[in-house]
Amino acid sequence: MNFQEAVQSYAEQPLTRQILLDMLRDYKSPNDKIDELVKQHMLTQIKRGLYIPGPRLNIASAEPFLIANHLYGPSYVSLDTALSYWGLIPERVFEISSISTLRSKLFNTPAGRFSYRYMPLPYYSFGIKQVALTKKQTVLMASAEKALCDKIVTTSGISLRSTKQTSALLKEDFRIDEKLLLTLNVESITGWIENAPKKNSLRMLLKTLKSL
Repeated sequence: MNFQEAVQSYAEQPLTRQILLDMLRDYKSPNDKIDELVKQHMLTQIKRGLYIPGPRLNIASAEPFLIANHLYGPSYVSLDTALSYWGLIPERVFEISSISTLRSKLFNTPAGRFSYRYMPLPYYSFGIKQVALTKKQTVLMASAEKALCDKIVTTSGISLRSTKQTSALLKEDFRIDEKLLLTLNVESITGWIENAPKKNSLRMLLKTLKSL
């Protein structure tokens, strides 16, 4: 079985170097073969040790959200990316934003731009959903509620002190429709606050959402 046939079973999945080494184990120098496949545009290197099928292979590649999960982690997709996915903000997002327990980092790759913001445990672990994008691709993503909390926590200069200020932030700055705010599960936020950064701001968010 040649490489093009072998890689078909990994359609829609990121390819680690270990997967490729196993796939190319019959070659005398499989590492050299990987480098050759990159030069031939059969593989695209996202970072050292992580690849996706190249443009010369007629194979479905991994979605950017799944690449984000594999590129740096542990991590989950959040912030504007998740808010856009859940339909809370109208903007189309081009940078894939994630939250991680590792230090903040930015990657510019052939598959796009990926940013990661640090968040401490145990707050990090709350409100993460498994979202099936395709039959083969399931990603870790913030719920709409957690993405909104993450947005407030990570945006510098935000210190919420009144429901009026918070309502203006949500509707005017973030441009979230009030009808969509009414669909949020405010009770889920309650259990996160004690372990969250910007506790007072999240308490004010909770109060504002309950008042709608």
